[in-house]
Amino acid sequence: MMENFIYQAAPMRVLFGAGRLADLNAELDRLGIRRALVLTTPHRLEQGNSISAMIGDRAAGIYSGAAMHTPVEITEQAMQQVKLLSADGVVAVGGGSTIGLGKAIAFRTDLPQIVVPTSYAGSEMTPILGETQDGLKTTRSDLRILPETVIYDVELTRTLPAAFAVTSGINAIAHAVEALYARDGNPVISLMAEEGIRLLASALPRLVNGDNADARDDALRGAWLCGTCLGAVGMSLHHKLCHTLGGTFDLPHAETHTIVLPHAMAYNAPAVPVAASRVARALGASDAGQGLFDLAKGLGAKLALRDIGMPSDGIERAADIAVQNAYWNPRPLERDAIRDLIARAWDGERPKAAG
Repeated sequence: MMENFIYQAAPMRVLFGAGRLADLNAELDRLGIRRALVLTTPHRLEQGNSISAMIGDRAAGIYSGAAMHTPVEITEQAMQQVKLLSADGVVAVGGGSTIGLGKAIAFRTDLPQIVVPTSYAGSEMTPILGETQDGLKTTRSDLRILPETVIYDVELTRTLPAAFAVTSGINAIAHAVEALYARDGNPVISLMAEEGIRLLASALPRLVNGDNADARDDALRGAWLCGTCLGAVGMSLHHKLCHTLGGTFDLPHAETHTIVLPHAMAYNAPAVPVAASRVARALGASDAGQGLFDLAKGLGAKLALRDIGMPSDGIERAADIAVQNAYWNPRPLERDAIRDLIARAWDGERPKAAG
């Protein structure tokens, strides 16, 4: 039986491979950027300086204050630099925090963006912006948010610590997992999703056991595919929970995704048996939720929300926030069941098998 679907490709350009950072100047020329503001986190300032030196006179300056969850006050500070330096484009170098800041600037100014990812966050492939203000994280989608060019240079991931590679990679897997049961999913994205999960689940154990060039290449390709999924279809309970927990309790982004994902998958699995079986197959596991938990555990990731700073008295509040605004999910949003999900994730329990 033929399946009807809609697939829309994102209007962006991707350069992938070892040494592709050398193409940055050519991309600036192509986009007509003459005064680029280079964005980094404080920890990536040295890399920002290197990028600035590489592009020479095209570098208007560096803003190194990017922060987790894209706080609005940080964006406002960066916007002052954009105006002060008369920047006509941004180059974001780093992971999700820096990429988020570049997107926030682009949304407000429509300036062109070039993103140089150094992790497996995947957000560089999406027109989605999540911002935090007054303890709440909100998201919006707009084509102005989508970067014009993404340069994936495998060499830049060689300095990524193994522990962060793990959580960043599982964060990417989360995008593909939810894409497999998205309301607006399609066969093209499902192929990308399953392959992205397979690549990352295979690559991450090799990365943990040593600096394997082939593993880093596989992981970055997997992250690209998973990020493409995130940008092409809608997300559901898992991403809503992570935004709620991260924005409300200021939890580390990738670690939160890593801990919540197995439990969100287990919650939805009975409603999406085909998607759950594809996730399990990509992991080489018999059960999707348990397979995701075992992957994280085997890689030495933290498994409990309490271990990354969430207070026990936050469980009820998080459950309330998670069901406040209506959004689509394959299984109905049941407040008590979601509260139990969060409690299990807080305690680091292994999910129960679907069935």
